[in-house]
Amino acid sequence: MIAADRKSTMASLNAEIAECAGCELSTTRTRTVPGEGSFDAQIAFIGEAPGYYEDQQGRPFVGPAGQFLDQLLGSIGLRRPDVFIGNVIKCRPPQNQDPLPHQIRACEEWLKRQLEIIDPKLVVTLGRYSMAKFFPGQSISRIHGQVRRVGDLLVVPMYHPAAALHQGSLRKTIEDDFKKLPPLLKSALEEKKEPAAETQQMKLF
Repeated sequence: MIAADRKSTMASLNAEIAECAGCELSTTRTRTVPGEGSFDAQIAFIGEAPGYYEDQQGRPFVGPAGQFLDQLLGSIGLRRPDVFIGNVIKCRPPQNQDPLPHQIRACEEWLKRQLEIIDPKLVVTLGRYSMAKFFPGQSISRIHGQVRRVGDLLVVPMYHPAAALHQGSLRKTIEDDFKKLPPLLKSALEEKKEPAAETQQMKLF
């Protein structure tokens, strides 16, 4: 899909998301937060759910965690326009509650279609709910920073940037995990098998 087609297709998808009434969050949201960035990005970052600031602006990762994410991107020579940033669910849960299983299921189709349009070389999950979408039953403390193949996708689970704000000891772990992304992307672009990606035999979405 050429860039112009991706942009048009994503705009149509965002319009559908804005009208979504698939769960009760449609009655409490201020705005939907579909995601933003490059529609032909090589890396897609998928977080968990919008927070207060995201709900107000309709943009992902614009609060304190987003500021740290910007720093992390900068540390590996990237900016927001270079990547795609989104969330597993597209509406803010009240009081920033954790996403509920039925809310995640209601948004499955949106995330699936976004990844089909973007076709990223790497998907980076941020936080345990995003990780669980691809690696159900796994522990983020055990598999963070490790690239694994899930279907046609190469997925790297990482801690959510907010984790470093609440637990300072995780900051270096997150920074070190981000430093792994450039060589992983290079390997993906060169269509090499190394570093070896553990294949997950599972059906996505």
